[in-house]
Amino acid sequence: MVILGAGPAGLVLGNLLLRAGIDCAVLERSGRDDVQNRARAGFLAANTVRILARNGLDEGLRRNGQEHGVCEFRTDDGRFRLDYGRLGSGDPHTVYPQHELVTDLLARFLDVGGRIRFDTEAVAVSGADGPTPSVTVREADGRTGRWRARYVAACDGRHGAGRRSVPTGAVRRYHRDHGVSWLGLLAEAPPSLDAVGYALHPRGYAGHMARSAEITRYYLQCPRDARADAWSDERVWDELDVRMRAPEYGPLVRGRLVRRSVVDLASDVLEPLRHGALFLVGDAAALISPSAAKGANLAVLEAEILGQALAAALRRGDRAALDGYSDRCLAHIWRAQEFSHWMIGLLHEPPGPEGASPFEARLRRSRIRALRDSPTQQDWFAESYVGI
Repeated sequence: MVILGAGPAGLVLGNLLLRAGIDCAVLERSGRDDVQNRARAGFLAANTVRILARNGLDEGLRRNGQEHGVCEFRTDDGRFRLDYGRLGSGDPHTVYPQHELVTDLLARFLDVGGRIRFDTEAVAVSGADGPTPSVTVREADGRTGRWRARYVAACDGRHGAGRRSVPTGAVRRYHRDHGVSWLGLLAEAPPSLDAVGYALHPRGYAGHMARSAEITRYYLQCPRDARADAWSDERVWDELDVRMRAPEYGPLVRGRLVRRSVVDLASDVLEPLRHGALFLVGDAAALISPSAAKGANLAVLEAEILGQALAAALRRGDRAALDGYSDRCLAHIWRAQEFSHWMIGLLHEPPGPEGASPFEARLRRSRIRALRDSPTQQDWFAESYVGI
């Protein structure tokens, strides 16, 4: 088995295959330091925690993860909090930075004899419709190499070789550009509130998400063509103060902004998630907006589903689960896409030069009030927010 990409999906899959006695190798285009320091999402769903625990991959998570079950909405009508960890199914998130999870998964993979090639870029997958697919790679020194395996798992993202190698016409792509962009910020500052913060403001959305006791993630809605470095740190913090309504609800703890990026909110799904011996996992299978923290959680779930299916096929000759991989994962993906789409509509006015019509603005206000006042709506939100 060849696995493309050493993110959560690839490393969970690699660990599961080794545990089942299946030989595999991971090919990663970046160096080890880059892999272990990539700042990504840090909210793990309860099911993700269960997957890691039952496969013995939760040691660091148990030691350093922090349960989190409250979010706060700030609007023109005031603020309200939802203790979603006690609503619906009663499951909280666990805050655990993704780079720390990746570091744990990588250490476990290497400890049990896993093979990984860093600085090895997969260029193309060929022969996936035959018995022995191959992966063409570019080594760190520029030389070309080739890996062969019975199966290939593309865990290398939406722009990776796995997705690019699926022939035109073999899959159908479903895509939506939501017309919304965020300036993503990583601040060397402790969290300013004990909840995930969603601020809906006439000047645009702002978000607050804890990452650790010293690091906080913020988001600011920005124009589609904005540059990440267009504003000074001071101007960014001033704008966060305005949108988060700091004068009313308390100041934000400021700190150095150590990372910035512009995120264009888009959704993208391929069907099916398999072409012959090539399987798509994580962002290679489906891209989801960050509005509901689903991406990494879907990736881990898909990795477990594929790992179990491969073990059944290769160890017992039972191919039923492998043949059902795509349909099973797509059911979870579309459920997550639906909730993510709902969240985008809740947090942002319709895109475009005219924004929301008076009718649409009233509908959005009604949705927020229902979330504030209706126990039924709150239970649905809690189950959808944490569940995948």
